[in-house]
Amino acid sequence: MNTLINHIVEQLIEVQNGKLWIGSNFNTKLNQIDENLFFTRPIKGLHSIAEIISHLTLWRQETILKIRTGKGSKTDDCEENWLNNQRLEPMGWQNIILKYNKTLTELINLLESKSDTFLEEEYYDTDFKDYYKYSFVINGMLHHDLYHLGQIGIIIKYLKESYNQ
Repeated sequence: MNTLINHIVEQLIEVQNGKLWIGSNFNTKLNQIDENLFFTRPIKGLHSIAEIISHLTLWRQETILKIRTGKGSKTDDCEENWLNNQRLEPMGWQNIILKYNKTLTELINLLESKSDTFLEEEYYDTDFKDYYKYSFVINGMLHHDLYHLGQIGIIIKYLKESYNQ
């Protein structure tokens, strides 16, 4: 019985495209915008939606690596953590979203192959420089997604209001 793993997988799916109590999921938000808004920074110093999606993708890839190998490779200071629009635009907005969705599917498939006891096993976290239970990084991914979902919602609202004035 994998009650905890199944619950985490359900939450990851719900945050992406399910019915959330908070009202919106990633698909709902991303379907509200076009390529122009995707790469637009709301104000100087804040990230674009493209930059946030790229950031989320990197940390999902890093979580997948930790689950597969027991050790990560990235830190908050790595160059790939926050790629700017100039680096992202040539990739195209649909490819960025496709890669983001692919990492979610990969993470879910990987988790579904694990048992609840896996959550108590440890991995080495390169960023925090210590050993942590897998439940730490997996729950952290969920929290991280929700945090940035809220940011994306605010960015979309701001950009749409700015363009309608």
